[in-house]
Amino acid sequence: MLGFAASGQICELMLENVPAGIAIFDRDMRYLGCSRRFREDFGLGDRDVVGQLHYDVFPEIPEDVRAIHQRILAGATESSELDSLRWADGSIDWVEWKMMPWRDEAGEIGGALLLANRKTDLVASQTREQTYHLAMQLLIDSATDYAIVMVGLDQRITMWSSGAERLFGWTAQEAIGQMIGIIQLPEQQRDDRASQRFASILEMGGFRDRGWRKRKDGSRVMVDLTATPIRDQFGKLLGYCGVLRDITDELVRERVLRESEARLRSIIETVPDAMITMDDFGIVLSFSTAAEVLFGYKAEEVIGQNVSMLMPEPDRSRHDGYLARYRAGGVRQIIGKARRVLGQRKDGSVFAHELHVGEFEIDGRQVFTGFISDLTQREADAAQLREVEAELAQISRGAALATMGSALAHELNQPLTAIANYLQAAGSIDLTQGEGAVALLREALDESSRQALRAGEIIHRLRAFLARSDLEPRVADTADLVKEALALALPGAEAGSVNLQMDISLDCPAIFADRIQIQQVLINLVRNAFEALGGDGRIEIYAEPDPDGVHFTVQDNGPGLHPEVEQHLFEPFSGTRTKGMGLGLAICRTIIEANGGRMWHERVPTGGAAFHFTVPVAEDGDG
Repeated sequence: MLGFAASGQICELMLENVPAGIAIFDRDMRYLGCSRRFREDFGLGDRDVVGQLHYDVFPEIPEDVRAIHQRILAGATESSELDSLRWADGSIDWVEWKMMPWRDEAGEIGGALLLANRKTDLVASQTREQTYHLAMQLLIDSATDYAIVMVGLDQRITMWSSGAERLFGWTAQEAIGQMIGIIQLPEQQRDDRASQRFASILEMGGFRDRGWRKRKDGSRVMVDLTATPIRDQFGKLLGYCGVLRDITDELVRERVLRESEARLRSIIETVPDAMITMDDFGIVLSFSTAAEVLFGYKAEEVIGQNVSMLMPEPDRSRHDGYLARYRAGGVRQIIGKARRVLGQRKDGSVFAHELHVGEFEIDGRQVFTGFISDLTQREADAAQLREVEAELAQISRGAALATMGSALAHELNQPLTAIANYLQAAGSIDLTQGEGAVALLREALDESSRQALRAGEIIHRLRAFLARSDLEPRVADTADLVKEALALALPGAEAGSVNLQMDISLDCPAIFADRIQIQQVLINLVRNAFEALGGDGRIEIYAEPDPDGVHFTVQDNGPGLHPEVEQHLFEPFSGTRTKGMGLGLAICRTIIEANGGRMWHERVPTGGAAFHFTVPVAEDGDG
C-alpha cells in the first residue's frame, strides 16, 4: 500500500482535482486532507481544515453519526445511498456516503476515509417532479367530467383517467395498452380521415372535433374532443393527449331550446297584439311583426335602442327615471295591470293603446314584456257613440227646452196676466174721488207686487232645478287624468298632421274634483282646438302648481278668436264651433266653478287661443 508520508504531494494533487467529495481523517478524526469538491459541497470554501478536529469543524454532527465513526475506526465499513444531514441553521442536506478505515504500512488502522456525494439538488428536483406528477394525477383524477386519454405513436393507450372510465366504461387496467380504436365506431375505424387527423395533430399542434364515440356496452356518446401532441424536454414527439367531454345531453338541450325558440318565434309573429321585450334599462330586446305594423318601424331600427323612442313627451323624457326608481326600490306600479297610454309612430303621429306589462328574470337580470293593443278603432267607435249620444242629448235638450218654455209660459202667464189686470185697473181709478180711490189704487199696486214676486219665485225654482247636480269629488292624479282625457279626445278628432304636446310639471300635486267632469272639460277644449286648427298645427297641454290649485292650459297656434266672439265666449248659445248649440264653453265654465275653480281665455301673442282653468288641490283627509 502506498504510504501517505512518502507520496504526500501526489495525494494532495489527487484530492484537489478528483470530482468527488473525499475527506481523510486520522484516528482522532482530525483532517489529514480533503478534496476541493468536499469543501464546496459542505460549505468550507478555501478554509484550511488540515489538523482540525472534524467535530470542531462541524459541531452539529449528532451522536449517532459519531458512533458510526467509532465503528469505522474499529474496522467496519458503512454506507448510505441517501442520508439527511441537518445543519445548525436548520437546513438539511441530502448525502450519499461511504466510510471505511485506512491502514498504514504495518497494517494498523491509521484513520478513516469518507466518500461523500451531496444529493440535495437532485433530491429537490426529484421531489418537485414527484409533486408535479402527483398534482397532475390528482388533477386528472378529479376531472371526472372530462375523459383524459394519452396515446403513443403506435396509437396505443398509455394513460386512461378516472373520467375516461366513467365516460366509456373500460377501467384503466382494461384500456391501457389497447388501440385507441376501441372507442371508435366501426365506420370511423375504416375511415382514412382518422389517420389524417392523427397526422394533423403531429403537424399543426392539435385539433378539435365533435363526433360520436363508442362505449364499452356498445352505446354511443357524442363527445367534444381536444387533442394536443406530447413532447419530451428535447422536443421529441411521444404521442398525443386527448381531452373528451360528453355533450350528448347538451346537444339535446340545444335542440329542445332551438325548437322552443322556433315555437315562441312563431307565436310572437302570429299574435295579433304587438309584443316588445326590453331589459331593466329600457333597451329593446325583441320587436314583433305586429309591433312593426303598429309603430311603423322595422325591428332592426328598434332593437338595441331605448323603448322611450316609441313614446311622446313627456313620457319619453321621464321613462328612464321610472325604470331607475323601479331598480332602486322594486315597487311595481304598472306590472300586471292594464293601462291606457299614448304611443308615437315613426311618422310622429300619436295614438292611444292599452299596455299590459309582464316581468321575468334571465341570468339574474329583469326582462319586461309589453303587450300592446291599438285602441284607435275602439276609441273611434266609442267617440262615434258619444257623438250620437251627444246628438241625442242635444235633441233631448231641445225637447226639454221646448217643454221648459211651455211650462215657463204656463207658470208665468197667470201672475203676468194678474199684474196686467191690476195695473190696468189702477190706471182707470179716478183719484179725485177721495180716500176711497186712493185705497183702491194701493190695493191694485199691492196685488201687482205680490204677483211679480210670485213670478220671480217661479223663475228661481226653475233655475234651482236646472242647476241641481250631484258632484262626486275624488282625489285624482293630475298626470293620469290628463293622459286619459287625451286618449279619449284623440279618436274621432280631425288630427291630420297636428302635433300634440303634453307637459305635466313633475311637482304637480293631485287634484280634488269630479274626475269625469274635469276630463270632459279637457276633452271639449282639445276637440275645439283640433277643429280650430283644421288638421294642421300644434296643440299644447300644460298642468302646473298654482296658488289657486292646479293650473291647466290648452293652447293652440290656430287663427284665434274674433273679438266679437270673445265678448260672449262663455255665454249660452254662443261659442267657437260651427256645429252644436254653443253651450259647450258655458257648460265647461259651469263645471269648473261647480268644482271650486275658475276658467278664462287669453289671446296668444304669436297667434292662437289659450283656455285656462284651475282645480283645487287635494288636501290631507280628502277621500
